[in-house]
Amino acid sequence: MLPFRNVALLVSLSLPALGAPGEDQMQRGAALYAAKCALCHQINGAGVPPVYPPLAKSDWMMANRARAVRVLCEGLEGPISVNGQQFTNVMPAQVLDDQGVADVLTYAMNSWGNSAEPFAANEVFEARKKSRFPTYDLLLKATAFQSLPVPPKGWNVREVAQLPEFCTRLATRGDGAPVYVLTQRGGVYFIDLVSGALQPLIRTTDYFVRDGDRSALGFTQHKDGALYWVTNERVSKDVELVQNEVVIWRTTTMENGHPARPAAWLKVRYPYGVGPYNHGVNGLGFGPDGMLYVNSGSRTDGGEAGTDPKFSKDGETDITTAIWRLDPRQDSPKIEVIARGIRNAWSFAWDADGRLFTISNGPDADAPEEMDVVEPGKHYGFPYQFADWPVKPGFPYPHTPAAPEGVNFTPPVLNVGPAAGGSTARPIGTFDPHSSPAGMIWCGNDWPEPLRGTFLLGRFGNLLGPPAAPEDVGFDVLSAKLTQGKDGKWTANVTTILAPLGRPLDIVRTGPGRAFILEYTRPTNFREKLGWLPGRVIELSADGS
Repeated sequence: MLPFRNVALLVSLSLPALGAPGEDQMQRGAALYAAKCALCHQINGAGVPPVYPPLAKSDWMMANRARAVRVLCEGLEGPISVNGQQFTNVMPAQVLDDQGVADVLTYAMNSWGNSAEPFAANEVFEARKKSRFPTYDLLLKATAFQSLPVPPKGWNVREVAQLPEFCTRLATRGDGAPVYVLTQRGGVYFIDLVSGALQPLIRTTDYFVRDGDRSALGFTQHKDGALYWVTNERVSKDVELVQNEVVIWRTTTMENGHPARPAAWLKVRYPYGVGPYNHGVNGLGFGPDGMLYVNSGSRTDGGEAGTDPKFSKDGETDITTAIWRLDPRQDSPKIEVIARGIRNAWSFAWDADGRLFTISNGPDADAPEEMDVVEPGKHYGFPYQFADWPVKPGFPYPHTPAAPEGVNFTPPVLNVGPAAGGSTARPIGTFDPHSSPAGMIWCGNDWPEPLRGTFLLGRFGNLLGPPAAPEDVGFDVLSAKLTQGKDGKWTANVTTILAPLGRPLDIVRTGPGRAFILEYTRPTNFREKLGWLPGRVIELSADGS
């Protein structure tokens, strides 16, 4: 293979003199391309279809110079069509200053049969202004991983792996077995627990035959090793009203010690949500009874009809805002709804006595985010009641419907503090409004203090600013120690374990006194509005565990 300086020289000599890039710029661009781009797009620009698109004679890249700049400055998530072929993948933003972007684009657009005017730093500067990171300094700040938070005495925190794309879930049997990572697009990685290396296992192209507006939101592993995950896809074609297609996938075999060959196990549709409120089907977990439990979130914020004629105005359906139970022994499982009125229980876990607890995201109204102890046949309020607020028509929204006659609502767990908004003087049900409780595990008697006998849970953090959320809330990991009173009601003593974190989205137990935490992104607050880039996996472990 020719050295990069010779490659750049040959390319530059083959270009017309008018508007041709200089040899120095081509050499700088070649070196940056080798360092930043060649791993995916290959040194010859051929890419790796159908995963990574080619840059050689790329109609998509050459069609729009400003777009090409923005892709480098803010990243890209498919699908796109390059030279007549569809590609669906994720490319992160590249940490390059304006001159670096100009150099690498000049090189790519004047190599492998491509020819274009050279880029200048001022052209990149102007195009970058319209990206998610409008200045290089802002990109630098957004790409930086924050220092690890200080753990409680007797505990340790370490970084396990940095993520190449946005990831939503972790899964493991929790017995020292591999830890798997689900990407937002539906791919699966595994973490080498010795080296911390992240290895691709399953790509979406391995099992999806079409591209679409799709996200993978739930993930778990059966004791037999099979992985289960759920995708939600917006379907607009050949339907009267836009639909949400839910598919639960499971692997069908083991290859090289890992689950492999996913196949659709359950498929169902219901009307897609109004506005941004299609929470979809997300949380998955196996209960003590061996059954698969599933959270089906709301398609509304608070029972509103919506205004778009392409979307259903019928509010929630029979299978939304509910907890399902499915039998993994069945090849064609039937949905059994065991509880209703839970707005969006992103995660749930069972305590030592086999009781199911969920943590839910609340509405745009400033109701607390609630924790519930879920019992079959009970109703938890949504959309008629929010957290521990009063039940009455028109509250908190004009469209809040009257509660059905004869239906009693089970109240949430009350937080008596000292963290997450509660106190003994003024308990709330259960966490600060808009703090977005996310991943959740039970820490049993094999965990040391202060976590023994508590739920460990992460909070993604607020997505709303003032006045709804006057201060940032969440961005942390909490412990909740629960007590049931003689009246049957539950209270939680909530304390902060780790803060701040980069939007912790999931937690899994990896052994006694050990847990992996998935940070979705890097900024540890909302107020700075730094933009989003893929996060990392960190470990919380007790001394000697």
